[in-house]
Amino acid sequence: MSRIGKKPVSIPDKVKVSVDKANVVTVEGPKGKLTLQVSPRIKIIVEDSTVRVERPTDLKMDRAMHGLYRSLINNMIIGVTQGYKKELEMVGVGYKAQVKGKELVLEVGYSHPVNYPIPEGISIQTPKPTQIVIEGIDKQQVGQVAAEIRKVRPPEPYKGKGIKYAGERIRRKAGKAAGKK
Repeated sequence: MSRIGKKPVSIPDKVKVSVDKANVVTVEGPKGKLTLQVSPRIKIIVEDSTVRVERPTDLKMDRAMHGLYRSLINNMIIGVTQGYKKELEMVGVGYKAQVKGKELVLEVGYSHPVNYPIPEGISIQTPKPTQIVIEGIDKQQVGQVAAEIRKVRPPEPYKGKGIKYAGERIRRKAGKAAGKK
């Protein structure tokens, strides 16, 4: 049996979890509401303060979905109680970011500023001009937004200039001059 899938997910006091007939899981908490369409092969059981995920057979596909849906439901519960946060750092001369209305304006060495529209359900702050903080209740959406912003100017291996995740190590390369002797 799946090690992750067989663990029950505990439901905190302020969170309400429900499953309807179409196998749609709804999680409501202090920070918001999330829904997830679950495969009809997977059975979701909500008991007093836990959620259990069960599978019908030991087929490879059922085993994979068993652990997947358990993790997704756990992430939804964490999202509506604590939320998720990603931090990005900008390295480079003149690189800066600022929030203007519903857009994030990035100046990252191009001839023009790059405008990134902030999606619904996501909040972006720029405590420093070279730091971007992305917050939201949906783990997947927060990660996707962070990846899209990083993609505007990924860090390059020679000087390390670009947008990177906070704490990310960039593998550096020696330039042309290092090879000549």
